Amino acid sequence: MMSYEAYMSQVIQPMRDELTHNGFTELRTPEEVQEAFDNLKGTALVVVNSVCGCAAGLARPAAVHALKHDKHPDKLYTVFAGQDKEATAKAREYFEGYPPSSPSYALLKDGKLVAMIERHQIEGNEGMSIVKSLTDAFDKYCD
Repeated sequence: MMSYEAYMSQVIQPMRDELTHNGFTELRTPEEVQEAFDNLKGTALVVVNSVCGCAAGLARPAAVHALKHDKHPDKLYTVFAGQDKEATAKAREYFEGYPPSSPSYALLKDGKLVAMIERHQIEGNEGMSIVKSLTDAFDKYCD
């Protein structure tokens, strides 16, 4: 019989792959988060991934679609809320002024938060509206 952890790993893997197969680097430990964010030069989009329906139907597809825009971040990162809890908690330390929200997007420039799109701005929205929110932030902050 398969363990719960092994089962969940199999269930979650396609949710991870949707982003990693499109250029996102997973940050799975607090140390990986700190290393990536503290040494960041330029811009980075951080997707706080989740198992919820709005992550599957809206957040992940919108993030991938937004990368087709002329301007886009230099780096792409993802943390997985509820799965890589310590890494997600560490990433959220960089999202000052915002409560935990998943799924969500954070745009960092030189390691500092410059734009945040929270779950309430994703859930129940149209996919292309979310893409526009992302690309507007890219236009403003990405070279």
